[in-house]
Amino acid sequence: MTQPRIYLDNAASSPVSPLALEAMWPFFRADFGNPSAIHSYGQAAKKALEEARRKVALALGAKSSEIFFVSGGTESDNWAIQSAVKMAKAKGRHIVTSATEHNAVIKPLEELVGQGYAVTFLRPDKLGRIDPSALEAALRDDTILVSLALANNVVGTILDIPALVKVAKKKKVLFHTDAVQAVGHIPVNVRDLGVDLLSISGHKFHGPKGVGVLFAKLPRLPHPYIFGGGQERGGRSGTENVPGAVGLAVALEEAVREFRSIDALIALRDRLIEGTLKIAGAELTGDPVNRLPQIASFVFSALKSSVHLINAMNEVGLCASSGSACSAAANEASHVLMAMGYPNNLARASLRLSLSRYNTPKEIQTVIELLPSLVNKAREKGR
Repeated sequence: MTQPRIYLDNAASSPVSPLALEAMWPFFRADFGNPSAIHSYGQAAKKALEEARRKVALALGAKSSEIFFVSGGTESDNWAIQSAVKMAKAKGRHIVTSATEHNAVIKPLEELVGQGYAVTFLRPDKLGRIDPSALEAALRDDTILVSLALANNVVGTILDIPALVKVAKKKKVLFHTDAVQAVGHIPVNVRDLGVDLLSISGHKFHGPKGVGVLFAKLPRLPHPYIFGGGQERGGRSGTENVPGAVGLAVALEEAVREFRSIDALIALRDRLIEGTLKIAGAELTGDPVNRLPQIASFVFSALKSSVHLINAMNEVGLCASSGSACSAAANEASHVLMAMGYPNNLARASLRLSLSRYNTPKEIQTVIELLPSLVNKAREKGR
């Protein structure tokens, strides 16, 4: 098998940027101290941790005291949901989300259903959009939380979160957004969004794996989630991942600087979309306009399973996925596409190509040239 040479699965995980890697290295070796310690090693680590917090806050338009480091997007989503439930427990037990959320949101909400909570799953339109009027109709007097992703991880559709927040605030409902796929790719300002809670993950924008952030709007503090030594202002105990926090902050800072050249990435994405849609039976999924600059997603008629296509691509060195890496090997119909109204056969025949600033026009041209024959090969294998 040819070794993979073109990587188009950055929405699953992106390579760590050289700047982030360089910034992390001292905290594995020279400045390895525990940030809770009061000696010089500990204080050097503590200083780096707080500087990372400051950088993340600046990038998001937040206050440093509103930034909490966690192990990644999944933990951030879980903590946001559990905290919101505790914050508003006196008001009720109803939550609103969408059927296209990542499982890091859906699964903890399903767990809450088993504990007596009611969850309304909004259905998006064919482009993956949630209309504010649909949210308004779903809200009840006992609604305590709305959790809607800023951008979908499978099809890349960007929601109008400020408009949705405005609806929720009329009912004094807390609002959480999973911004894991959006942060580092489009400008995200928590004040402009108006959200109470927001989740991000470092490895989606060229930071390291194993580190993420929960933003919690003051004056509310997130309720304690992991108990022990009282780190992260008492909210999440456990020795902080200092190298990870430093790497995430530097990668985010770098990504924000790269917004000035975002048009180049959009041009690559659009060239990829244009070329792929020339394949018979190919259909773009998600909003064709309000979508993330790095994601191009498709379904293909007469393709029995996306696994056949992804394997065929991998054999010639093209790395991609059908959607979320968490369920890529399950060979199941995408719950996102099903919720958007696609039939089962098309929801099983999806392809997500996710780019980064490291991809080149030459790589995109190679993908466009190879993909038609690979789709046909995968179609034949499924017959």
